[in-house]
Amino acid sequence: MSDSTSRPDSSFAARLAETASSIETALANLLDDRQRDHEIARPARLLAAMRHGALGGGKRLRPFLLTETARLFGVSPAEAMPAASAIELIHCYSLVHDDLPSMDNDDLRRGQPTVHKAFDEATAILAGDGLLTLAFEVLAGSAAKAAIRADLVLCLARASGLAGMVGGQMLDLDAEGRYAEKAVRGPTSPGEVRRLQAMKTGALLAAAVEMGAILGGASLGQRMSLSTFGQALGACFQVADDVLDVEASPDIMGKATAKDADANKATLVAAIGLEAARAERDRLATDAISALRRFGPEADTLRAAARFAAERAN
Repeated sequence: MSDSTSRPDSSFAARLAETASSIETALANLLDDRQRDHEIARPARLLAAMRHGALGGGKRLRPFLLTETARLFGVSPAEAMPAASAIELIHCYSLVHDDLPSMDNDDLRRGQPTVHKAFDEATAILAGDGLLTLAFEVLAGSAAKAAIRADLVLCLARASGLAGMVGGQMLDLDAEGRYAEKAVRGPTSPGEVRRLQAMKTGALLAAAVEMGAILGGASLGQRMSLSTFGQALGACFQVADDVLDVEASPDIMGKATAKDADANKATLVAAIGLEAARAERDRLATDAISALRRFGPEADTLRAAARFAAERAN
């Protein structure tokens, strides 16, 4: 990235760590063994598997983006915490299911055994289901006004489902050639890769920004700028992931690397080459930063998030 877009932001690392700590505490409280008044029971094995999938690490970038966007409009991190917890629960559920033998068949996540390895496949499926539904319970039960809660639920559902993350996962499986002979299907084009990545990864990252704007009561113009930012950042994050799968070590990543090519994954590296993918990653980070031009220094932490998405080592 050019010097004009890469000036350091000393508050970013501290803010990211603060959010990660707050989210860890919030999720631990949501997933403790205290039975709530509306519950019949909390099955111990299922609860342990949900905790395994949700606690103990991760960048917590999605709740960070949500709380930092909400902060632009005077919403405190505490007020944003239910929505931030909900989007992180969705993300954690997606990882549990993404690691399953029928999906990416991964043994390691965040430096520890994946949920189906630590427990079993059936328990992992149910743990993902439990995290998914808990997310909407948390969001619907928050203290926000009813209209805001409805908008948040709608935004998160759209980003998570058929035309978002789940649909993107389906396109990803199809691109592997699971449902047609590769000779029949042909190689995945750069446009197809960008579309599936915008759904599988980008939709939830963009939703984090949009949900922060909803909480803050942003104007239409502000929401449009933030939407552009979120979409560019989401695309940047996934291209960076493709590059890291080629360049990073498993020890740094906390999961297996160099798997995309062997699994015939549709990545931008495979579609346009490593150097072009690096260039696109950096351009997307610059585009994300440019989208925030209407905001002042209060958006510097979001600008730093765009740089982080491009420059991260894991």
